[in-house]
Amino acid sequence: MSDLFWPGDERAGALASDAAWLAAMVRVEQAWLDALARAAIAPGTVDLAGIVGPDDLAALAGAAEDAGNPVPALIARLRARAPWAHRGLTSQDVVDTSVVLLLRDVVERVLAELRDQVGSLAAIAEAHRGTVLAGRTLTQHAVPTTFGLKAAGWLTGVLDAADALGRVALPAQFGGAAGTLSAAVDLASLRGFDDPVAAVRAAVADAAGVLGLRAAPPWQTTRTTVTALGDALVTCTDAWGRVATDVATLSRPEIGELAEPAADGRGGSSTMPHKRNPVLSVLIRRAAITAPPLASILHLAAALTGDERPDGAWHAEWPTLRDLARRTVVAASQTSELLRGLRIDEARMRATATTAAAELGAERRSIAAFAGGEAPTDACLGVADALVAGVLARAHSYLEAAR
Repeated sequence: MSDLFWPGDERAGALASDAAWLAAMVRVEQAWLDALARAAIAPGTVDLAGIVGPDDLAALAGAAEDAGNPVPALIARLRARAPWAHRGLTSQDVVDTSVVLLLRDVVERVLAELRDQVGSLAAIAEAHRGTVLAGRTLTQHAVPTTFGLKAAGWLTGVLDAADALGRVALPAQFGGAAGTLSAAVDLASLRGFDDPVAAVRAAVADAAGVLGLRAAPPWQTTRTTVTALGDALVTCTDAWGRVATDVATLSRPEIGELAEPAADGRGGSSTMPHKRNPVLSVLIRRAAITAPPLASILHLAAALTGDERPDGAWHAEWPTLRDLARRTVVAASQTSELLRGLRIDEARMRATATTAAAELGAERRSIAAFAGGEAPTDACLGVADALVAGVLARAHSYLEAAR
C-alpha cells in the first residue's frame, strides 16, 4: 500500500489493509464452521478458502453500506457453497474477532521493532555512559548530564511501551445476536444435544483456540479490548516521539550533537540544495502527534456503546484502529532505522559543555556557597551512571526473556 498523505505508509505492507481484513473475516468464519462440525452441531465443514478473495473487495465494500458493515455481503457469497457458514454468529462476532486477528499481527510486528530498538538503545547508553552532555531544561542550559543517561531515558520509554503492548489481551468475540449465543444453542438443541449450552461453549473455546485467541465472554458492548490496544499503541508513539523530538532538536545546525543516518535523497528540499532535514524524526513526531486523538475516538466510542450493539460507536472503531495500527507500524520502523544509524558527535557535546561550563556549574557553586565550601571545577554527574546501569539491567533482562 501507499498513501500520499502519509509518507512511509508502505512500511506497514499489507498489515490492517482491506485485503488482510477480508482474509481475517474468512478465517473467523472457517474456525467457527469447523468448530461446529467438530462439535457435531453442524453436519460437516467446507473449505471456505477461495470462495472470496481480493477480487471481491470492491463489490463487498459497495454492498457494505446496505447493512452498515461488510459481513452480510460476505456471508451471502460464502453460503452459496457453505450453507452452514455463520450459523449462530452475528456480524459483530466476525468483525471484532477479525480485527483482533489483524491487531495481533500489528502487535507482533511492533514488538519486534521494539526489541530492535531496545538493543540499539542499550548499546548507545552503554557506549556513552561517560559522554558529558549539557543538560537542558525549558530550552536552556541546566546542569551537566551524560548522553548515556539521555539514551537510557529513551530506553526506559521504549521498555515501558513494550511492557504495555505485551500485556494487552487478545480475546475472540463469539456472542451471537445479543451476546447470548441463543441461535447456536437452538441449533445444538435441534441437533439433539442433551446439554446444548455445554456444546456451544465447547465450540466457542475450540474456535478461539484454533485462531490462537483467548476464549472470553462476549464483549460486544465492553470495549476494553479495543481501548487497551489503542492505549498501548499510543504508549509506543509517545516513547518514539520523545526520541524524535530530542534528535530533531540536537541536530539543529547551531547544536549539531546528533544527526540522522545518511541516506541518498533523504532530507532534501524542493528549493534549498543545502538542506538535510531530519525527515525520520519529523515523520515519527507526526505519528506521535496524531496517535492520541485516534485513541481518544476509541474511548469516546466505548463510552457511547449502548444496548447490545451500538449504533455508530462500534462502526467508528474500524477506520480508527486501521489508521492507528498502520501509523504505529510505520513509526516503529522509522524509529528502528533512526536508532540503528544515529550519528553521535561526542566532540561537539564536549565542546558545548566546555563552552557552557560556567552556566552548567551555577547550581554546584550555589550549593557550595550554601554549605560553606568551594565548588570543584569538574562536572558533577550525580547518580547518572548508576541510573544508566539500572536501565541497562532492565534492558538485558527484557532481551533475554524475548529470545
